Amino acid sequence: MLDRTILNEKVEMMKSIFVVAVFFLLSILPAISQEQVMVVEKDSLVISTQEYDDEVLEDMMSFDFGQELKKFSPQKYGVINFTDDDRRILDRADRIQVMFNGDSLQVAEIENIFFRNPGPQGIVKVELKPELAGKPLKFDGHDGKFKVSFLAKEPREALITDDKVVFGILAVILAFIFYTSGLDHKNWKRLYTVIPALFLCYMIPAVLTSFGIIDPEATDLYFVASRYLLPGSLILLILSVDIKSLFGLGSKSLIMFFTGTVGIIIGGVFAVWFFSIVHPETVTGGGPENEEVWRGLATIAGSWIGGGANQSAMLEIYKYKESLFGGMLLVDIVVANIWMALILFGIGRKAKIDKWLKADSSAIDKLVLKVEKFQKSVDRKTTLTDYMVIAGLVFGGVAISHFLGGLLSDYFKSFLDKGSTFNSSFFWMVVISTFYGLILSFTRARSYEGVGASKIGSVFLYILVATIGMKVDISKMFDNPYLIFVGLVWMAIHAILLVVVAKLIKAPFFFLAVGSQANVGGAASAPIVANAFHPALTTVGVLMAVFGYFIGTYGAQACAELMNLVSP
Repeated sequence: MLDRTILNEKVEMMKSIFVVAVFFLLSILPAISQEQVMVVEKDSLVISTQEYDDEVLEDMMSFDFGQELKKFSPQKYGVINFTDDDRRILDRADRIQVMFNGDSLQVAEIENIFFRNPGPQGIVKVELKPELAGKPLKFDGHDGKFKVSFLAKEPREALITDDKVVFGILAVILAFIFYTSGLDHKNWKRLYTVIPALFLCYMIPAVLTSFGIIDPEATDLYFVASRYLLPGSLILLILSVDIKSLFGLGSKSLIMFFTGTVGIIIGGVFAVWFFSIVHPETVTGGGPENEEVWRGLATIAGSWIGGGANQSAMLEIYKYKESLFGGMLLVDIVVANIWMALILFGIGRKAKIDKWLKADSSAIDKLVLKVEKFQKSVDRKTTLTDYMVIAGLVFGGVAISHFLGGLLSDYFKSFLDKGSTFNSSFFWMVVISTFYGLILSFTRARSYEGVGASKIGSVFLYILVATIGMKVDISKMFDNPYLIFVGLVWMAIHAILLVVVAKLIKAPFFFLAVGSQANVGGAASAPIVANAFHPALTTVGVLMAVFGYFIGTYGAQACAELMNLVSP
């Protein structure tokens, strides 16, 4: 028995030595072994034309080509597996372009691809572009890309990961909040006087995520809500809009929007300057040029002035190291969601805030009254036919926005820079669905407001609110506390400037809240905040957010260059 144990240990030792020897030999003898080695900074990739025994491969991490995933693993090496369909494409090709973490190489054939574990927060990105006689060959079922992000610790497994169950839980939460907020009982009235219903719709899913009950990474609910329900809600909420009254809101809405933009620019510069004095290590990269912290903060500026497309543009322009980009995304998500939570909390006290600001909200009140008067004039008994027509109008519009959005984004990708806003299909989806809703507001379709079109749109939006809240993991605030503090100081300057200007021009809290979220949250959250004041005001949030996309890249570049000047 002892001899067998010793024998097994020797076998395992020999296998480990063989794995290390393979990587060593392939690194120093590529010409002899006919292997290709790619090295990008500390990351390495081996492209092999030989087959290896299963005993060697089983000691490595194993991944399927075409995946994009996050993983924690202490193993040193990984291998990318190809399906039979993948191998047929690779075997047909006479030339294969391999792209690895920003570097590229051309090879004639591929049998195996190995890589070294880059460690916590590291990323391995591999893209293959096979060609035959100069013409590209396409893989079946995926786009020829592989990406794995390595985690610093084993991810916590949530209790519930099934989309269907999670959606049911979110629906029950929303139903419970709205039911209890409508009760006449004094305890419930006291609760919702202190804590607004919308705030709870946002925070309860966040608490469930933070305690590991649900996992937003394991579901596609946010994607579904943002790609199907968001454009649908925009169409329904814009359906009864009064354009003339909308323009009658005056210049204060634009002033507060641009104040929010300037607040993000100044706030970023102040935060970097402040931390360069009190804790320089936080805002100093201490490594290669692409690890400089201000470059990463530039991506946050892109997100907080415009949106996801602008953030991608900043990542492309300033070449921030992608393996560190996850830390910046964490700051973006945590701080932006804390600020949104505070705004939603403030909406419950809008009357007191407007009184303190000495705000004149008469134009907003007139618009709301006009819409309510119109709703009463078209109010009628609802039939099944009404709901079916509404479904056709809405989801037909969603289909058009996705179809045309895809065409337009592909068209602009053909000649614009990679990070351009016009390359984003999400941007075009929002623009086209908004335009579609505005067109319907000039037709007889506007009368469907009388059968509850805006109420259905609000249901869609509140589901989106719950899925956004679900993405918030409060515990992640402690993963990178110093960078989080940079973000909090940054957002505080943004908030202070908004309050000062609102006080000076006597702008209502509505303009402050929506002007801020049109910058920080973009098209996904600005309509939510506007709708929380009144469904008739949703269009204001949408139009501001769309405008934010246009100026986001330029504002973020200004912020980035100024942060570079004050960076240690």
